[in-house]
Amino acid sequence: MKVTFISQKPYGVIPRNHPNMRVDLAQQCSLNAFNYHYSQLNTINEKFDVAILLIPKTGKDREALLNIDIVNKSKKIANKVWFMQEGPSWIFQDLNLHQQFWHYNVLSSVDGILCENETDISYFKGLVPHIPVFDIPSIMIEDNILGAKNIQKQDKVMIGGNFCRWYGGFDSYVIAHEFDVPMFVPSMGRKIENEDNIENLTHLPYMNWTEWIYKLAEFKYAIHLMPTIAAGTFAMNCGFLGIPCIGYDQADTQRKIHPELSIEFGDLEKARELAFKLKNDVNFYNECSEGALNNYKKYFSEDVFLSKMYKRLF
Repeated sequence: MKVTFISQKPYGVIPRNHPNMRVDLAQQCSLNAFNYHYSQLNTINEKFDVAILLIPKTGKDREALLNIDIVNKSKKIANKVWFMQEGPSWIFQDLNLHQQFWHYNVLSSVDGILCENETDISYFKGLVPHIPVFDIPSIMIEDNILGAKNIQKQDKVMIGGNFCRWYGGFDSYVIAHEFDVPMFVPSMGRKIENEDNIENLTHLPYMNWTEWIYKLAEFKYAIHLMPTIAAGTFAMNCGFLGIPCIGYDQADTQRKIHPELSIEFGDLEKARELAFKLKNDVNFYNECSEGALNNYKKYFSEDVFLSKMYKRLF
């Protein structure tokens, strides 16, 4: 299988020791795919079995694409062209009207769609019913991070995201008080003004993915009440490390890795009950921790990812 990704950055082939192996790079790395920038489409002289279009999320980054017939150009270098979702399924509806229709035309023209969660499949099947739709599982390349599993967990809780609607950090922060331990949060691109001044909350500095995994490994608890359903990397990272994580059940990584800690959207009452139980019921905590480790291997190992992708792309 010969795969290329067409994206906004010309990564080439992603090495397995890449220090910032976020999920989209991990997927490309596992598939041994070559990543081209979309402006290079006219210069590609080799033929691929599959080209996967990884289109940027923001309108500013998409403007340069509007005058490129990206699907037909990709079909000249690949037998099949797939669109790969990045971010929530609805994200294109935050863009200008002409970009929304451009996005829809891309979805209608490709040979297939790869979405981030099984819960997204019905959305795309209703939007473009003539196009095959499959989920592309999230994945971690473990080569650089195996040592993180040996780090002893400390009595503290990690909140999954910052204080904005995208991440739902405020909800996570309020419920995290139930653990009655020191609270931490990563610094991310949507971090808002004065967030560093929130009482009883420590913001970690910006760090690359490998550094993040080793830092996260120190934590005993995690909570990520993120209303934006996307790749679910936080819940997956916690599963790899055996950290019980409370979150919303629409994300595949949360629902499959942490089934006992997955709640319906907005059910903060249940989230608080689960936090209390994790804190005060040792057996429940250990069951959730061990279950997370096993479920991560069962549903999101690299072998599982490759098996699914070979069946779906060909």
